[in-house]
Amino acid sequence: MTVHAHPDDETIATGGVMSRYAHAGDRVICVTCTGGEHGEIVVPEMDTPENHARLAEIRAEELKRALARLGPIEHEWLGYHDSGMMGTPQNGDKRSFWQADEDEAAGRLVLLIRRYRPQVLVSYNDFGGYGHPDHIRAATTTKRAFERAGDSAAYPEQLKDGLEPWQPLKLYETVLDIARRQEFQDLLREKGVKTWWTPPEDETDEQRAGREAHMKKMADAQGPVTTRVDVSDAFEAKLAAMREHVTQLPADGFFLMLSPDEWRAVQPTEDFTLRVSDVGVRIPETDLFEGLPAEA
Repeated sequence: MTVHAHPDDETIATGGVMSRYAHAGDRVICVTCTGGEHGEIVVPEMDTPENHARLAEIRAEELKRALARLGPIEHEWLGYHDSGMMGTPQNGDKRSFWQADEDEAAGRLVLLIRRYRPQVLVSYNDFGGYGHPDHIRAATTTKRAFERAGDSAAYPEQLKDGLEPWQPLKLYETVLDIARRQEFQDLLREKGVKTWWTPPEDETDEQRAGREAHMKKMADAQGPVTTRVDVSDAFEAKLAAMREHVTQLPADGFFLMLSPDEWRAVQPTEDFTLRVSDVGVRIPETDLFEGLPAEA
């Protein structure tokens, strides 16, 4: 079970492993916490007030198509509104994920865990990877749910109609770790592609200090890479799924400007930190299911 903040996050962060395991016959469940109502629209001709007003609906359709590209994957919504960025009016909206009662949010996820009975949970680190409030809340909600799903004293009102406590065995955080970083940057430079970590030419000292402080927070929050899962065979599906997120991922952005073979060359794995394991493991791992009993 992967737990993500917005539609498109599932494909960017875990599209490879979701596709790999789904096609191997494993049950894969994707949980999306918010509708992504306050995202940008990167296609100029689609960037209209009308489309912003129905962006959650548009992104839900994009997500449906993306998951179909990845494989036979089940999906659930956690049911919150996009929180926007820190300090924005959307961040203070009582319907937003950021403003949600954390115990109640964890309870919603516990219900899904008890219903689907996953062995493995995957989300983000405590900084949400890059500091977005919905990513932070997805991470903390997943940790809390991991701790409580197997406890019969937690959310006892759920334990009816055959639903029982269920304890997942492993909890992972996603890691952004380009193994061949220089080759990756060289490829993008050759294609004239700028990335979100490329400083603007007119950057002020104040802006540079802010960017560097933010990058440090990202680095400090990121755990060690304990697990690298080979997703080489999934890149065609992953890139096809990314292209379905039309409003969010520009066709000339760095995700989509590299071919499957180029991605296989510079980053053939999706990487994770094993944060909790209730089974014995040997690090480093090459499989999210390493150490798990076949009958679990």
